[in-house]
Amino acid sequence: MRTLNDIRSTFLSYFAKQGHEVVDSSPLVPRNDPTLMFTNSGMVQFKNLFTGLEHRDYQRATTAQKCVRAGGKHNDLDNVGYTARHHTFFEMLGNFSFGDYFKSDAIPFAWELITRELGIPKDRLLVTVYHTDDEAANLWKKVAGLSDDRIIRIATDDNFWMMGPTGPCGPCSEIFFDHGDHIWGGPPGSPEEDGDRFVEIWNLVFMQYEQFEDGTRKDLPNQSIDTGMGIERVAALLQGTNDNYATDLMRNLIEASADASNTDPDGPGKTHHRVIADHLRSTSFLMADGVMPSNDGRGYVLRRIMRRAMRHAHLLGVQDPLMYRLVPALVQQMGAAYPELGRAQALIEETLKLEETRFKQTLDRGLKLLDEELGRVPDDAAFPGEAAFKLYDTYGFPLDLTQDALREKGRSVDTEGFDAAMAAQKAKARAAWSGSGEAADASVWFDVADSAGTTDFLGYDTETAEGQIVALVQDGALCDKAEAGQEVQIALNQTPFYAESGGQVGDSGIIRTDSGEARVIDTRKTAGVFVHVAEVTRGSLSRGEAAILEIDHERRTAIRANHTATHLLHEALRQALGDHVAQRGSLNASDRLRFDFSHTKALTREELARVEDEVNAYIRQNAPVNTRIMTPDDARALGAQALFGEKYGDEVRVVSMGMQAGSGKGADGQTYSLELCGGTHVRQTGDIGVFVTVGESASSAGVRRIEALTGADAFRYLSEQDHRLAEVALALKAQATEVPDRVRALLDERKALSNEVAQLRRELAMAGGGAAAPEAETVNGVPLVVQVLNGVTGRDLPALIDEHKAKLGSGAVVLIADAGGKAAVAAGVTADLTDRVSAVDMVRAAVAALGGKGGGGRPDMAQGGGPDTAHAEAAIAAVKSVLEG
Repeated sequence: MRTLNDIRSTFLSYFAKQGHEVVDSSPLVPRNDPTLMFTNSGMVQFKNLFTGLEHRDYQRATTAQKCVRAGGKHNDLDNVGYTARHHTFFEMLGNFSFGDYFKSDAIPFAWELITRELGIPKDRLLVTVYHTDDEAANLWKKVAGLSDDRIIRIATDDNFWMMGPTGPCGPCSEIFFDHGDHIWGGPPGSPEEDGDRFVEIWNLVFMQYEQFEDGTRKDLPNQSIDTGMGIERVAALLQGTNDNYATDLMRNLIEASADASNTDPDGPGKTHHRVIADHLRSTSFLMADGVMPSNDGRGYVLRRIMRRAMRHAHLLGVQDPLMYRLVPALVQQMGAAYPELGRAQALIEETLKLEETRFKQTLDRGLKLLDEELGRVPDDAAFPGEAAFKLYDTYGFPLDLTQDALREKGRSVDTEGFDAAMAAQKAKARAAWSGSGEAADASVWFDVADSAGTTDFLGYDTETAEGQIVALVQDGALCDKAEAGQEVQIALNQTPFYAESGGQVGDSGIIRTDSGEARVIDTRKTAGVFVHVAEVTRGSLSRGEAAILEIDHERRTAIRANHTATHLLHEALRQALGDHVAQRGSLNASDRLRFDFSHTKALTREELARVEDEVNAYIRQNAPVNTRIMTPDDARALGAQALFGEKYGDEVRVVSMGMQAGSGKGADGQTYSLELCGGTHVRQTGDIGVFVTVGESASSAGVRRIEALTGADAFRYLSEQDHRLAEVALALKAQATEVPDRVRALLDERKALSNEVAQLRRELAMAGGGAAAPEAETVNGVPLVVQVLNGVTGRDLPALIDEHKAKLGSGAVVLIADAGGKAAVAAGVTADLTDRVSAVDMVRAAVAALGGKGGGGRPDMAQGGGPDTAHAEAAIAAVKSVLEG
């Protein structure tokens, strides 16, 4: 029996022998087509090659492309499980020519592969061609020997492909397999074409023309080929069935579901197993490509698929989470062809288990409410939209899940009532936000969110993508166009640009369209919309245009290195100082990081060195930086640290890194750093390079601040420090290792010399500066020594006061010094006179006379200062007035 893996291998090997480059499947999140929610065909990753915007080093390619159709215009979700061929996930095999070969090669390739390599009987095959495509019809006759009745001409756009209203287009030729007259249905173009007898297995698109706005067409200079073969359909016919769910891969997944639920795979729960098997593939592959369940965008579609499968598991009577237990079976079946599935297996299992555990907690209550409401609704009436909205808003039931549950009862939902209830809730949320103190002009972004939806963030795993401009805002108002030289705020349906949050600064970079270019200065987020603050540098940008988005790679690389280092720093501080350490603010910029944390005193040099050493040790460990999605409560129960200033919803991203000594592979409880964080991070701790602290200071009461550098900035800083040390060593005529001892010796020498100079100044001052020493005069019975000095500092005056007091035995002393252009004043009173005379009063009187303010101290010793000594005589007179009372 030909398995799906055999068919995939045969297809790729055949075209590799025909000179085709075997290209890996692109991610399910398109990077080059903003109009698509998910990759839905093999040609998506080659779109820019077909239009000439991109060139590669090959002109022929073949792929096995993973595809999802569960949102937007390509949405097969409602039919999955109930029909033989509908899937949310499927594989498209294809071969492509970019201006190399055309029909005369493509048709022989297809016929030889199908009939010779895969062994499909020729007499069971027929083809369609566009009704005017005589060239294709004649080639089928020549190559395959098909008669006219097995070459069906179709006049509709079913057999004419167009990339858009304008641009590349061309006729198609579809290959059909006849499953036999025991199955109802007719050939394409007949009244019974919707039956299951004749099944399309391969579509060959001949990209032949370019269409213009006036409806005219001309031949493309480089005609190309785009084909797509559904592997599930081919596997079904080769395995003797017309049911995709009976093929080996799907059957293995169905049996795994049956084993895990202890039910019959072909019994009453047959449809439930089919839904679970299909949805297991789509949810697992979406998570492997970076999509995580959320309440909007692609994450919302993923959650809908998950919950639909989980409800079918519930209908099987399964009480415990089921989906995550089936992931190993999927990896076994498809992991060899798609290794990303195995790499993400732990994340997929954990996320499925979390989602199903949470959903089961509300499923019973939700279904009970549904049954209660349904019991009050007449049999011929639709289920109330308001009740359906309550199921969505309170219990997390998407509308289509309620519709799916009611479908089995033959009932429908009042969707208009649901939409009205949704609109009322949005209006309430807008009113609450308007009173929250946000900037008034930011309300425009609520309008954008309502009309275009919130922004889908792609930046966790890519730095380039395409997006569609959904809004342009200038001066707080929406506009349709922005011209060169103008500043504008740009919103797109999806973006790799990170919006400022959680201490991480917003990304910068370039936005390009066919008509212009803008430089993004900053990225912010309002009402779920990512706002790209930009300046148009060339041409113009218009609402509705497709745009190429490119982040400043070097800047993002530095930012995420600093952000990841902040996590390591946080844990190192906890290890060094204690569990009381908690984040109180942070900045993760491109050129530095800043981390504020709770701690009451400055770190010692030893503590700071220990922290720095520990961070660098975990950088050198080069451990992977892992991300998981959890509830906040589960994350905290695991020991994850919540970061200051973050607002957490129903799910959080838990970022973990580092393995503590003796912890094996970093099992829970042994992981070094475990934090709740929505920012971007390096893939391995070694990507940080090196970490160096450059400052430690007080930020506020009970909060300390560390500033640090990583990577190239840290290296430059250390290099500069090394150069400075070399300059000091050269000046000291010493080796670098001798500098500390030499500097200490110089400081000691300087201190000794300073003391000696101070003593000499005091001695000189006591001796009258070379003139006669001042004599005491008696004022109101108090012996008073007054002296105006030069060449001494304010610091010298207290010692001089003490020496004068010692000579006097009893009395008061006032000294005024010219200290570097300013006046310094000191006064002293011997202990026996402090009850009559205060040094503070004398100083304040002298300071006021000098033109200054204040002065203070003790009754026996006080100091102050003034602008200069020009009024020294007035100051002496003021002191005497104080003594005279």
